[in-house]
Amino acid sequence: MNLIGLGVVVLSAILLLALSIIKRKSPIKLRVIPALSKLYRAFGLSVEDGTRLFIALGNTSLLTPSAGAPLAGLGMLRHLTERTSLSDNPPIAASGESALTLLAQDTLEAGYKAAGAAEFYQPTTGRLTGLTPFSSAVGTMPILFDENVSASILIGHFGVESALIADAADRENEFLLGSSDDLSAQAALYASAPEVLIGEELFATGAYLGATASHEASLTVQDILRWAIILILLAGAALKFLGVI
Repeated sequence: MNLIGLGVVVLSAILLLALSIIKRKSPIKLRVIPALSKLYRAFGLSVEDGTRLFIALGNTSLLTPSAGAPLAGLGMLRHLTERTSLSDNPPIAASGESALTLLAQDTLEAGYKAAGAAEFYQPTTGRLTGLTPFSSAVGTMPILFDENVSASILIGHFGVESALIADAADRENEFLLGSSDDLSAQAALYASAPEVLIGEELFATGAYLGATASHEASLTVQDILRWAIILILLAGAALKFLGVI
């Protein structure tokens, strides 16, 4: 099984590299995701109004299988920081894991540098709000209440505690986009957040926010692997039906 997993990783890397080169010449057409379209409008209004964006990255370690979700969140953080760095109130990022908080601070700084506004970067805009899921959610709530936040984004690994953050954002009449790779969080956010990313939409944010060609290529790789799994399942079912296996 380890060799099969390694083979899938190597194949994915080769496909990603090849498609990244191809996509530079022929960009793909993406379907519309209404939640991301509304996000564009929300952070545009936040810059005009002089209010803040808030991004929560979850509370998982980057050394776990759930690391993909906060990495997607860091990609979004970099993109939004670069475009809102000159706002009167800079964006705030929070997480419930120490190493992830350090990466968030580094990502914020990189966003400011890319926008040519490195002198405006404030290390305190990357915060550790708690070291357990619920303490992190409770530590996040005062940011939404007290720091002139107009738009909140949950993108990372969350559990049912995400409903507390969604409720706090709703009380302040803030725009809220919720996403997580955890099914319990998806269920809680679907019921409590106005805008939700479901399933693999979480990992498509880089491509939709106009990042690099590799982000667009990753969507094609996901589709290829998805169809490969479907064909393998159908082939297995057919062979089982015929008594071959």
